[in-house]
Amino acid sequence: MNGPLGNTAYRHLFAAQALSLLGTGLTTIALGLLAYDLAGADAGMVLGTALAIKMIAYVGLGPIGAALAERFPRRPYLVSLDLVRATLVLVLPFVSEIWQIYLLIFLFQACSAAFTPTFQATIPDLLPDEKDYTRALSLSRLLYDLEQLLSPVLAGLLLTFVSFHWLFVGNTAGFLASAAFIVTAAIPRQTTDENRRGFWQRVTRGTWIYLKTPRLRGLLALSFAVASAGSMVIVNTVVFVRTELGGNETDVAIFFAAAGLGSMAIALTVPRLLERIATRPVMICGGAVLCAGLIIGLWAESYAGALAIWVFLGAGSSLVMTPSGLLLRQSSHAEDRPALFAAQFALSHGCWLVAYPVAGWMGSRFGMDAALIVLAGGAATGSAAALMLWPRNDPAELEHEHEEVVHAHATVADGHHRPDQISSEDRSERKHRHRKFRHRHVFVIDDHHTAWPRSG
Repeated sequence: MNGPLGNTAYRHLFAAQALSLLGTGLTTIALGLLAYDLAGADAGMVLGTALAIKMIAYVGLGPIGAALAERFPRRPYLVSLDLVRATLVLVLPFVSEIWQIYLLIFLFQACSAAFTPTFQATIPDLLPDEKDYTRALSLSRLLYDLEQLLSPVLAGLLLTFVSFHWLFVGNTAGFLASAAFIVTAAIPRQTTDENRRGFWQRVTRGTWIYLKTPRLRGLLALSFAVASAGSMVIVNTVVFVRTELGGNETDVAIFFAAAGLGSMAIALTVPRLLERIATRPVMICGGAVLCAGLIIGLWAESYAGALAIWVFLGAGSSLVMTPSGLLLRQSSHAEDRPALFAAQFALSHGCWLVAYPVAGWMGSRFGMDAALIVLAGGAATGSAAALMLWPRNDPAELEHEHEEVVHAHATVADGHHRPDQISSEDRSERKHRHRKFRHRHVFVIDDHHTAWPRSG
């Protein structure tokens, strides 16, 4: 078997991700229906608030989870989080009050905030070849898309026989199966950072690297565009289909599937696309597609027209999100990768934290047209900011100059610790002096490169 699926450990993690996502897809639909069951026409506002709580957990706890992950072996850490999530989801069918939804969502997403960045940062360690990793990113995006396509279909079938409460049970089974596959995967040890950093330094290191890197600042801006469009789909689909179009529960599932279909079609083409076109124009084009889709949505009054817009929004999201892992890998050393993935997880979900309640409250109070206009403005703002923050000329290697500096850390065999470049001052404290010099190499933010070169 060729490509990333030829790697046994990756194949097991791929299966774990697939099963976990399928279960999560069932819960997404069930949660919307549960909110509608409890709140009626205000379901969009309830669901928007619940998803805002989810984002608070992601933004606040993502970097903390990554810092804690450094203290534990990856496999038992990931398995334990899967088991806790399975237990929490199993409680959701018994919810009878809105505040109970909010509490369980927070606890569940706190576990996800620790799980997801650690899981994502493991994949580059399994697949050092860039082509294999690019294909793995496409496969990962494809899984998200298939989840949006297949889980609504499966949900639609199940809802003809059972209550939507049973969809939560499907998610529990998905997490248990995911844990089983992770147990059988040969996951490598995380690359350790030889420097003795405090806990707070480990928590903030990924965000520090992220915000110092121009291409990642551009990624953050595009993440806001994705959140603006995606919140329209996730928050307002239930109310839009049931109230505006007069559809039923099966129609809700079909609209979620349409967004997944659009995203999947793009994910399948991204690896070949990136062989011909640079990452920056591909991703910025995705932001433009999202903005255009929301604006066109103002004139989509028919069932078929609205369905086409949902496909369009899924396609734009995939153009932005599928290549994002390549930017994170390109912008970090292996030992900093988990922290950087956690920073992307937290910061990008900070965008959703803004977009979710806006989508819910605007749709509930002022109608779907108002929600489309405001969210289109958000997508346009994110895309325009990415054009300014992410330089058109963005080579991996940069020539730069190092000023003389004295600091202390473990010295390794890299381009900054040759005998002609350093002079030892205190070996017991690993303290040493770097002489001033100039050189060129693949540039990432780290202890020796604390600011991006002006020429970059």
